[in-house]
Amino acid sequence: MSAVLSIDRSAAQPLKLHANPQQKHWFDPIPPRPTVQAERRHRQERLAGAFRLFARFGFAQGLAGHITARDPELTDHFWVNPLGVHFSRIKVSDLLLVNSKGETVVGDRPLNKAAFAIHAAIHEYNPNIVAAAHTHSTYGKAWSTLGRKLDTLTQDACVFHDDVALFDDFTGMVVDTSEGDRIARALGDRKGAILKNHGILTAGPTVEAAAWWYIALDNACHTQLLAEAAGTPQPIDEATARHTHGQIGGPEGAIHSFDSLYEGLVEAEPELLL
Repeated sequence: MSAVLSIDRSAAQPLKLHANPQQKHWFDPIPPRPTVQAERRHRQERLAGAFRLFARFGFAQGLAGHITARDPELTDHFWVNPLGVHFSRIKVSDLLLVNSKGETVVGDRPLNKAAFAIHAAIHEYNPNIVAAAHTHSTYGKAWSTLGRKLDTLTQDACVFHDDVALFDDFTGMVVDTSEGDRIARALGDRKGAILKNHGILTAGPTVEAAAWWYIALDNACHTQLLAEAAGTPQPIDEATARHTHGQIGGPEGAIHSFDSLYEGLVEAEPELLL
């Protein structure tokens, strides 16, 4: 027979209400980090965390995949994962710092050549991009084979309405900087791109935004694949999709969505900060 939990309600504290209650449907602005060193550490920690979250979502695929974060001081340099370290094991101390020539200035492990070819061009082409993410996730790859943009089928997909490019010129593994340049131009100032027969890519003004948008874009690919397999999806009309994009398409929601995952990750795997 199970024991019954006894609660002494006489000892409960009286309910305390706000003296001046108010509506609050927003997050307070995130204060800037006080020093460039603090900003660098913030980006490194979120970058290491992003890799581990990607592993949890099943985005790790052999040697493929990379996320980068522009250095806040050496702005033509970026931090990136080393080749051959599984996403689930990456720590801050594993990250490489790479310059615009593809030379590693911090770290000793090998660099993924495709990571440099794609990300160096993206960071150079658009100075507002702090981070970019690309892996060979299953649903992103599957959708990319169709050679077309996503439809705006759901409220969540409105985040990407008219905000994802299509790069339809697959020529093999991206190891040449000229192809990275073409991907960067196709991406422009959008938050994502579908790379035909390759996968998906996202970019944003923070590591958190770029990483969350990748998770969300792969989910949008998954959703449309399921919807089309089940029948004939009915897209959201243009005016409503554009309006909803204006409501939820900014980076603030992406940052807090990422942080809600990151907090639990650090609690469970604190060694990622080493």
